Amino acid sequence: MSLHADAVRVLKEWDAPDPGQEKLRLEYLDHLDGTPDGMWKASQPGHITASALVVDPASGRVLLTLHRKLRMWLQMGGHCEPEDATLAAAALREATEESGIPGLTLLRPGPVNLDRHLTPCAWHLDVQYAAIAPAGAVEAISDESLDLRWYAYDEVGSVADGSVETLLARTRALL
Repeated sequence: MSLHADAVRVLKEWDAPDPGQEKLRLEYLDHLDGTPDGMWKASQPGHITASALVVDPASGRVLLTLHRKLRMWLQMGGHCEPEDATLAAAALREATEESGIPGLTLLRPGPVNLDRHLTPCAWHLDVQYAAIAPAGAVEAISDESLDLRWYAYDEVGSVADGSVETLLARTRALL
């Protein structure tokens, strides 16, 4: 199965938690239906991306990255690559690369949230997962980050925007 086909499958099977998420789910499916290259960075005016919020439920905290280009505290994530077999694998790869933490596992096989946002180059139709950090996890900054920092759940709203707060709230509801 191609990554494109996997993304269609994931989005068709996903039960959106509210009408806003259902609207995005249908927009993503329309995008994929009308854009054969819609998984890739070169696709304009937008493309599917995959991200994961790294959480440590035992300590009640999340790891955020200060994104080098956007200069915002965000979850780990980015563009799909040809070697990604599935959308979930793309999210887990991005989380592992950007956090430097080996042994991350997805909270569940399906997405937690969808978020459509404009970047300086294109629309990102982000499919968001949650990843659980193993006990004793130690982060390591990648070239894509200016900083990495653990935040208590209740601190996230003071450093990140509403999209990260929503992702955290939906993740906590599933924990």
